[in-house]
Amino acid sequence: MPTAPSFVIPPTAVVREVGLRDGLQSLPVVLPTHTKCEWIDAAYAAGQREIEVGSFVPARLLPQLADTDALVAHAKKLPGLSVSVLVPNVKGAERALDSGADLMLVPLSASHAHSVANLRKTPDEVVAMVGQIRAARDAAGSSMLIEGGVGTAFGCTLQGQVPPHDVLRLMQALLDAGADRVSLADTVGYADPAAVQRLFTDARRIAGERLCCAHFHDTRGLGLANVLAALQTGVSRFDACLGGIGGCPHAPGASGNVSTEDLVFMLESMGVATGVDIDRLLALRAAVDGWLPGQPLHGALWRAGVPKTFRAASHSLAQPHTQGPRGARL
Repeated sequence: MPTAPSFVIPPTAVVREVGLRDGLQSLPVVLPTHTKCEWIDAAYAAGQREIEVGSFVPARLLPQLADTDALVAHAKKLPGLSVSVLVPNVKGAERALDSGADLMLVPLSASHAHSVANLRKTPDEVVAMVGQIRAARDAAGSSMLIEGGVGTAFGCTLQGQVPPHDVLRLMQALLDAGADRVSLADTVGYADPAAVQRLFTDARRIAGERLCCAHFHDTRGLGLANVLAALQTGVSRFDACLGGIGGCPHAPGASGNVSTEDLVFMLESMGVATGVDIDRLLALRAAVDGWLPGQPLHGALWRAGVPKTFRAASHSLAQPHTQGPRGARL
C-alpha cells in the first residue's frame, strides 16, 4: 500500500504570471502593445487569473514597460482577472491608483546594497514610502491591495549574506506601515529548499495568511524544489514567468524565473489544482518564443512534452478547451 506523504500541501494553488513585467524588463526586446495583449488574452484563456502586466516606472528607464497603462485597461476587460502592477515609488503608486489595477506590488530589498542600486533608497526608506502609499490609497478611497515584496531574502550578489532576522524585521515593518500583505522573493537564485522551509516557516508565524506569495528564480536549478519547500509551509501562491524568462537588471547572474509551464505541470501532477490548462499554456509558450526571436527561453516540459501518464488535478477548475478570447484557438 502506498505511503502517504508526511507533509500537508494545499489542495489548490495560484500561479501568478509575471513574465510581462519581470520577464520582459530584463530583455532588450520591446514587444508591441498588441502582442502583449495577445499574451494576456492567451494566459487568461489557459486559465490564469492573476497576471502582473507591467510596472509604473519612467519609460526612459524601462521602455519595455512603457505601455503599462494600456495593458491594465485591456486586462481589466477580462472577467475575474486580478491585474497587478509593480510600483517603485509614490509617483508610480499614484499612476497605479489612476489605472484601476487590482494590486500594486511595492518591492523592498532586504539587502541594503541591492536596495540602493535598485530603488536608490535604503530598506527602511522603502518602508516609510509604503506608509505614504497606504495614505494615498486610503485618501483616494481605493480598494487596491498593497503587497510588500521582500526581495533578496536569501542572499544578494552585491552584498552577500542577508541575515534572516533582517528579512523578518522588514516584512513585519511593511505590514506595520500599511501593506495589506507581503511576499518573499529569492531575487538572485541563492535559495535552497532547507533555507526556504526555515524562512517561510518563521515568516508564517509572524504574518500568517498575510504572507501571500513566493517568488523564486531558477538560476541554479533549484526553483521548483524551492517551490515545493514553500508549499509544504502552506504558501499557495507563486510567481512564475512563461519560458523561465526574467531577472533583475541590478542583480548580475539572476536571470531565469521559475518557468510557468514547469511549475503548473509539477503542481498538477502532485494533485494541486491550479485551474490552468497545460496544452494552452504550452501553445502560448510557443507563441512567446516566436515573439522573442533570439532570446533564450528555459524550462523542461516544452522539450520533453506532457507524459502519457499525466492527469491534471484541475479538471473541475480548468477553462474549456475550445475558444480563447476573440475566438482564437490557443
